[in-house]
Amino acid sequence: MLEKVRYDGAYPTRERADEAVRLVLSGLGRQLTGAERAELAARLPREAARVLTGQVPDARPLRGWAFVKDLATRAGASPATTRWDTGSVLSTVADYAGPDLLTRILGRLQPGYALLFGRAELLPAA
Repeated sequence: MLEKVRYDGAYPTRERADEAVRLVLSGLGRQLTGAERAELAARLPREAARVLTGQVPDARPLRGWAFVKDLATRAGASPATTRWDTGSVLSTVADYAGPDLLTRILGRLQPGYALLFGRAELLPAA
């Protein structure tokens, strides 16, 4: 998983990719609850699953952009850099999840996460 994130995110070192993975999976672990969280953890590599499930779910769910801004604040990084990190990690997570689980995950999260996972954000017709 780490090598895929490193390659897809064009990170110069394995350590930098690891920082991104830990930051984003920790944040996702604070947002994702229920059976989807457990099922995703079962599909991820062991250390990634530990990072995801080691977080207490947040009482205030965040929309996609607020999620990125929260991660940027926690990391002391710019929103643009954090958006890159988030997309690099979550697109890899999407591969591990598969289409069916990813659809359920997106249904559980607040709006705005689909693009972070590399999916189109589909809005209901008016």
